[in-house]
Amino acid sequence: MRVEDLLSESAARAPEHTAIVCPPGRWSYGLIDAASDRFARTLHDAGAEHGDRVVLCLDNSIDAIVALFGALKAGCTFVIVNPHARPEHVSGVLADSGARVLVARTPQIQSLEPWWPRLLGLQTVIHADGELRAAIEGGSVRAPRLGQPRSDGDVAGLVYTSGSTGEPKGVMLTHRNLIAAADAICTYLGNTADDVILNALPLAFTYGLGQITTAFRVGATVVLERSFSYPRAISDTIERERVTGLPLVPTMATLLLRHDLSRHDFSTLRYITNAAAALTATKLRRLRETFPAAAFYSMYGQTECQRASYLPPEHLDARLDSVGVAIPGTSVRVIDERGEPAPAGAVGELVVRGPHVMAGYWNRPDATERVLYPSPTAGEMELRTGDLFRTDDDGFLYFVERLDDIIKSGGEKVAPRRVEQVIAELPAVADVSVFGVPDDVLGEIVAAVVTPADGAALTREDVQRHCARWLDVHQIPKIVTVRDRLPTTLTGKVSRRALRQTAIAERWSA
Repeated sequence: MRVEDLLSESAARAPEHTAIVCPPGRWSYGLIDAASDRFARTLHDAGAEHGDRVVLCLDNSIDAIVALFGALKAGCTFVIVNPHARPEHVSGVLADSGARVLVARTPQIQSLEPWWPRLLGLQTVIHADGELRAAIEGGSVRAPRLGQPRSDGDVAGLVYTSGSTGEPKGVMLTHRNLIAAADAICTYLGNTADDVILNALPLAFTYGLGQITTAFRVGATVVLERSFSYPRAISDTIERERVTGLPLVPTMATLLLRHDLSRHDFSTLRYITNAAAALTATKLRRLRETFPAAAFYSMYGQTECQRASYLPPEHLDARLDSVGVAIPGTSVRVIDERGEPAPAGAVGELVVRGPHVMAGYWNRPDATERVLYPSPTAGEMELRTGDLFRTDDDGFLYFVERLDDIIKSGGEKVAPRRVEQVIAELPAVADVSVFGVPDDVLGEIVAAVVTPADGAALTREDVQRHCARWLDVHQIPKIVTVRDRLPTTLTGKVSRRALRQTAIAERWSA
């Protein structure tokens, strides 16, 4: 099965059923299937061939959906890039992927003009408000499918991630990878064609892209939002569209919980998911109070495997800080520094195995070999995540920290997440990020940036005094900065890298 089959099969079953809701209207599965056929013809006429990379510099819109499935139907590999990314990042993705086609709106195309000389492989630029719009509005005439026969092992898409190094790498996700993840997620969430999923996550983010593949797998409806900047409007949309599924990241939860949502009817909301980063216990409790009818799923994943684990909601009260067990059809284990299974309670690296694990990094065999290894017990590759976990006696997973984020201060190791959990318990704190800053004596010192809750007074001394009650001396932040907001990446995660760079610059200039 191929990813484009998710659309065509749902269109064959229920062509009139609404697939996408976004300005300026509603699009059925039948309309999107026909429009993506026409765009596949557009790509073919422009010279796109089997396996060519097609970069889609588009926001959450019907344009992106049609272009994505049109590229797949033309036998190409899609590469989604957030249109709000810096031009140098977009040009870097175009160059690294060897893209032959770029699909973007006119402002994004114009912003790339200084980089055209380095994009030697780029042959065709398609304006979203030109040829793509014509394909979307082209009437009922269907173009023939043009892609060559493809196997589920072919690369369907490249998703670029900077990981902890800041160096963008193209994660190769095959048709098998994407469909396996969609099948697993549909299984544990119980998705059906009756679901209405609100997605404000960027499609360039596997968590956002997964909302499309999951919904199209069962023929459900996706309400596409361009951003989560206006939580009250999002709340209105949940009520108006009778949304049943709401995927969140912690920064979205923070924005949502700052508003009085008591006037809204959220009774249709069946489930809420969280991934990308862990929610604090305080936010989890407040979300459950705000959405009492919704089951809450804490999850863990990486771009390299999309999703790895989930916590069944019935275990949430007993294991509030757990990310659960392996998603269906996959396996996970925690290993020590020798590669041996780590005992319950011991911290080690998480290893993931299953049909959802990436094929590797595009044109980076050395980077691929550092994270993909032959499984010692099965005939497939497994992923070394670089993330530290522990398990309890029942095998449930608990995220400890990214291996690269561990702070080494005066010979002691400090997990930023542990410090963040303690600081987040302060009622005056709305959000917090903890990281290490270089120090001549200790190697690194612990730094924290906090944002106050609305109307709350918060000082450095408040934070350090609270930490002194619950943490060891080496874990207490030496630097505490209070800010109105925390910087985020384009995928909505708090940017520790940006905070760390600012803190280093301020420390250097002090």
